[in-house]
Amino acid sequence: MDLHFSNAQRAEVLTQALPYIRRYNGQVVVVKYGGNAMINEQLKQQVMEDIVLLHLIGVKVVLVHGGGPEINDLMDRLGKKPEFVDGLRVTDRETVDIVQMVLAGKVNKTLVNLLETKGGKAMGISGMDGRLIEATCKDPRLGFVGKITNINIQPVEDLLEKGYIPVISTIGCDVEGNAYNINGDTAAAYIAGALGAERLIMMTDIAGILRDKNDPTTLIPDITIDEAKALYDQGVISGGMIPKVDCCIEAIKSGVKNVIIMDGRIPHSILMEILTDEGAGTMVMGARDE
Repeated sequence: MDLHFSNAQRAEVLTQALPYIRRYNGQVVVVKYGGNAMINEQLKQQVMEDIVLLHLIGVKVVLVHGGGPEINDLMDRLGKKPEFVDGLRVTDRETVDIVQMVLAGKVNKTLVNLLETKGGKAMGISGMDGRLIEATCKDPRLGFVGKITNINIQPVEDLLEKGYIPVISTIGCDVEGNAYNINGDTAAAYIAGALGAERLIMMTDIAGILRDKNDPTTLIPDITIDEAKALYDQGVISGGMIPKVDCCIEAIKSGVKNVIIMDGRIPHSILMEILTDEGAGTMVMGARDE
């Protein structure tokens, strides 16, 4: 009897998801993946399952990933100490080689493989492939840390058209062919903008934007760009959240409908966001509907 009840519950859940499936079918959703959801093996498996499920119901998912802890791990094994200036990794030529090896190699191909084993059809590329991410030096003090100058989105559109989940590592290059380490959030915002994505999901290690950063119950469910600026002034958006929200605003200004800052530590948070009316995290949008 319990089994019958559980099947009925499952059917009910699927029925409730139907309007959302219809809404997102054929739409582009960009997921920026990193942080704790990437380190915790169980969460990683669940994120990949969520992405494959969305892919199978006709959502065009693009996965943009980081890999900071893996980079630190290899640098540590090679006896190279990470240096940071204003929260950004100082990247000399040796470090950019390590970043390229880890992001475009190990991390990217591991994620592609995971998506494939879950039943998805994935293809991994870096920002250097097809000159997807063109960049220049952001600040001489940081070395090979890149500022994006152009996005050539065609390779990603080609993969989506052929039914692949593009998995993108955020290495850029300049006209001379130098490789640059690109901030993952910034790259995701630019890529989502170039695709005119329906939604950009930024997975983080916090619940979203909190009115009181020490109290998870003060989560702000949604804000407009103007409201975000007021929250900067009030000091509500501070520290590491400032560049994240900056990226959200950048994405919206470049054509993304809305951006979600989401807690990647919650199991299946992506499915909750896309396929339920409850959602997860904080939504940043251009303006409120009148």
